[in-house]
Amino acid sequence: MTYEEFKKYIKTMDNSSNCPVKRTFEIFQGKWSTSVLFVLIRNNPQRFGSLKKEIPNITNTMLTSTLRELEAQGLVNRIQYNEIPPRVEYSLTEAGQSIYKILEVMAEWAHEYKK
Repeated sequence: MTYEEFKKYIKTMDNSSNCPVKRTFEIFQGKWSTSVLFVLIRNNPQRFGSLKKEIPNITNTMLTSTLRELEAQGLVNRIQYNEIPPRVEYSLTEAGQSIYKILEVMAEWAHEYKK
């Protein structure tokens, strides 16, 4: 889709939650969402402690909240193993894995913009 085609497409969208662009931005609006997704794209699956080590300055509460939100959005799977001690792993769903395409385009744009 060209820029002009995209502009026409966006003009047909309203400002409600039905707009696919707005829904996409809502996924990334959380302060820690992109950090969690980035770590899971690089190293999938991850345990809570490993995620915490990979994301500096995030609190346990915020990491838990972010993981629950991403799970509710269908981007992250939570698998709890019935072991002693209990083990929980987080991984990307198929939808979560497809986000790399968006991040790849954003990285390309950032690289070009930086020039």
